[in-house]
Amino acid sequence: MAVAVQFSCFKRKRGAFLVVFMLVYLWGSLISLSCAARLSVSRQKLEVEKHLKRVNKPPIKSIESVDGDIIDCIHISQQPAFDHPFLKDHKIQMRPSYHPEGLYDEEKMSTRSKESTNPITQLWHMNGRCPEDTIPVRRTKKDDVLRASSVKKYGKKKPKGIAKPRSTDPDLTNESGHQHAIAYVEGDRYYGAKATINVWEPKVQQSNEFSLSQLWILGGSFGQDLNSIEAGWQVSPDLYGDNNTRLFTYWTSDAYQATGCYNLLCSGFIQVSSAIAMGASISPVSALRNSQYDISILIWKDPKEGHWWMQFGNDYVLGYWPSFLFSYLAESASMIEWGGEVVNSQPDGKHTATQMGSGRFPEEGFGKSSYFRNIQVVDSSNNLKSPKDLGTFTEQSNCYDVQTGSNEDWGHHFYYGGPGRNPNCQ
Repeated sequence: MAVAVQFSCFKRKRGAFLVVFMLVYLWGSLISLSCAARLSVSRQKLEVEKHLKRVNKPPIKSIESVDGDIIDCIHISQQPAFDHPFLKDHKIQMRPSYHPEGLYDEEKMSTRSKESTNPITQLWHMNGRCPEDTIPVRRTKKDDVLRASSVKKYGKKKPKGIAKPRSTDPDLTNESGHQHAIAYVEGDRYYGAKATINVWEPKVQQSNEFSLSQLWILGGSFGQDLNSIEAGWQVSPDLYGDNNTRLFTYWTSDAYQATGCYNLLCSGFIQVSSAIAMGASISPVSALRNSQYDISILIWKDPKEGHWWMQFGNDYVLGYWPSFLFSYLAESASMIEWGGEVVNSQPDGKHTATQMGSGRFPEEGFGKSSYFRNIQVVDSSNNLKSPKDLGTFTEQSNCYDVQTGSNEDWGHHFYYGGPGRNPNCQ
């Protein structure tokens, strides 16, 4: 009997010991996890601060915009482009040697600007301008970087976000999550492109989606070696933290894998204009059955220096992408695309309700549907010409569509866009 009692006590003690052991083990694990989490947060914080220090250069002057942006006026020689090792001793070219309409002529440009009736500006202009010899740079905030999946991916598009017109395979859409409604030309050598783009503020359903309207200057295949220069307007909550319509640029020389970025978020594009900020809000925007606003964008290859220049409107030559950034585009482009792009993350397993353009289909026409007008290409003689054999492409025309036209006032043009999810697009 005594032996049985002792054995019973032993079992209870052993059980109690195991419980205590497990509690100590779990507590230790929790402490380890807590320490690891704190270490991870600390490491991320350090990485973010280091990145902010690298991209936000010391300003000569700062302007707070009514939309919450801070625009830093950075000395032109201190801009992010010069972090690139190949640009350490680069002499800034303050203006292009040649303009596509002939020899670049400032007097001619200012005459054209007086004829312009386009009232579009940027919101930050309401509170000031940057002085000469500086460029306006939208300040990157900590929250901007934290919204990205990682510091490395901040300011970058995801791979496979380009429209490949000859492919109508639905898997292309599902694989990339990007959808397009575009017009395009191919089969020749192109040295630039121009378009006047209707500006809207489309609704974006999910913060990880975007809606943009742009032109693409493309070289290479649609594999790992794609070269692309892009410019237009976009609504991107993830990138900017709001739903404002913003002017943007993008470039890549390896199909969005390691090179390139939006705006001035990495070294590459060299800005020379003190008037326009990449990534800043555009105002005003078009409204349904109301005033329509548009922006003109021209990108061309300077035949003398070989750099790719960008002009906004009639009077703002913004800067250039040095030719060495590219492989195929160092020579010429093999395709030009104009149009809209959205990200469809398929929330709730259904097609996104993110709008493209105005959110209306092309057949609704002016005042309701968004448009690109006076679209042109730059030929080998550095002349602006109407595009030949203009094609169109969309992955799902019942979600977003495109319709081309041509007349004397608007030249080659098209209406494009759509609402995304609707009874015929689920």
